[in-house]
Amino acid sequence: MNINIHYAFLPHTDAEAALGFYRDALGFEVRGDVGYDGLRWLTVGPEGQPDTSIVLHPPATDPGITDAERQTILELIAKGSYGALTLSSDDLDGLFERLVEKGADVVQEPMDQPYGVRDCAFRDPAGNLLRINQAA
Repeated sequence: MNINIHYAFLPHTDAEAALGFYRDALGFEVRGDVGYDGLRWLTVGPEGQPDTSIVLHPPATDPGITDAERQTILELIAKGSYGALTLSSDDLDGLFERLVEKGADVVQEPMDQPYGVRDCAFRDPAGNLLRINQAA
């Protein structure tokens, strides 16, 4: 029996800014762009990996949450404390430079961690933390 990760979900607060980061800076394919009731869901993923995708969704759209809860969620997203994802690249330094050139929000430059990983970190336009590891 095989189990694979098919979708991971991260909130976005601006669909065009999210596309600018995930499509234009990271180079992901856009696999879906669905609008409903003035909101937009984007599905993106790495080229050549059609079974692994990230769904970028409008945050706090559940009708069961209060306005105060919605505001708290938006504040946590902006702070970088709501969603996170770790990616890997076979050229960490090259990807880091490309993201810097595209104006990405750097949290940590590439460095060797004491737990045996070389990585860097960025925030996407919504504030989600993305760590990128050097692939083994």
